[in-house]
Amino acid sequence: MFALLASGCGDSDVPSTEATIGIHFSRFAPEAVRVAAGTPVTITLRNDDPIDHEWIVGSPQVHERHRTGTEPFHAERPTEVTIPALSTLTTTVTFESAAKYAYICHLPGHEAYGMVGTLQVVEP
Repeated sequence: MFALLASGCGDSDVPSTEATIGIHFSRFAPEAVRVAAGTPVTITLRNDDPIDHEWIVGSPQVHERHRTGTEPFHAERPTEVTIPALSTLTTTVTFESAAKYAYICHLPGHEAYGMVGTLQVVEP
């Protein structure tokens, strides 16, 4: 399993222990981040939109559950968070092993609009 952490953004091949993911016009930027396995990563989520969004990172099974689920707000899991309109939220996660996960906003229509990104966990 994993705990919530994030890593480097941009074109760097070197994973880091921090990442900032902005949200604007119902899009994530960057659309991809790289983090190191086994190391806590702090992810700052900055919502510049006048509407709420969510950032859910996980396996295809996690996303399928949220596509058909009814959770209107997320606060219990560091990999499933709600970012209120015009606010910033920070979460910390540790991914135990190398893997590739999607991060998606599952609010109605947001995934179809393209509010999707990739989190690549790599061995340090």
